[in-house]
Amino acid sequence: MIDDKRNRAHLLDPAELDALGGLELVARAVVTGFISGLHSSPRRGFSVEFAEHRALRPGDDLRFVDWKMYGRSDRFFLKQYEEETNLSAHVCLDVSGSMDWRSREEGLSTKLEYARRLAASLTLLLIRQGDLAGVICFAERVLSRSPARGTLAHWTELVRQLAYQPPGQQTAAERALEEVAARGQRRGLVILVSDLLVDEAATQRMLSKLRHQGNEVLVFHILDPGELELPSVGDAVFVDPESGDEIGVRSAELRSDYRETVRSAMDGWRRVCGAQQIDYHPIATDQPLALSLSEYLHTRSRLG
Repeated sequence: MIDDKRNRAHLLDPAELDALGGLELVARAVVTGFISGLHSSPRRGFSVEFAEHRALRPGDDLRFVDWKMYGRSDRFFLKQYEEETNLSAHVCLDVSGSMDWRSREEGLSTKLEYARRLAASLTLLLIRQGDLAGVICFAERVLSRSPARGTLAHWTELVRQLAYQPPGQQTAAERALEEVAARGQRRGLVILVSDLLVDEAATQRMLSKLRHQGNEVLVFHILDPGELELPSVGDAVFVDPESGDEIGVRSAELRSDYRETVRSAMDGWRRVCGAQQIDYHPIATDQPLALSLSEYLHTRSRLG
């Protein structure tokens, strides 16, 4: 039975994935379901062989403007070349207290466990494509980090980091994003995996900075189904997993307002990210991990 599940792991829901074993095994099984359908799309850089022209964008290096084309068309175009180096990607994973939560015990992973599997699968997929992948785990501060490298041995170390990093308390996503931005490396891919219970202004400012540096940016918004729709449980006490604050409510009286608040928050993130050309993907933890990867592959197919 387990062998059959490994063969169709990309189709399994999170509860079924639990039967496969550890994080490394789950990620390998899930990615295997996608790797056969993956086709390479050449990335563009400024080296080796000429590939094509594209319109000049703010921040582009003017050394690569095709002045002859400008003379003929009175428009600015940049020469693009096949890149000789690999894409460098960093996954910034939120391991704060709010991530270490689930709305029910049966058939549902915590947001953190789901996010760990997503991060492990994404980094394996990147490395198998010939790219470089690194991970930064953060809560109220950066808790662990690994550089972006491209070997399977490195990925095994990443998985160990993901699996054994205990959750923190408060959330400060902007600190992890600032660390990536401060490295001043060549343009790459930055992936934020978080429930986005963060300082929105500070986080959005850093995401914008990364975009202005020329990075592609992906945001995976991890949501428990109990956050999307308030359960009808009558009188209840809600506890903030990061601060410990409690509040007693009648859930039936709040469901409509709560649903609208959640929808408004998600629309706000979608709007802000869209304005910055940042890909925003909300993912519920009761969805098969394959859906998360499908969104990612769709986005990656447009890069370059």
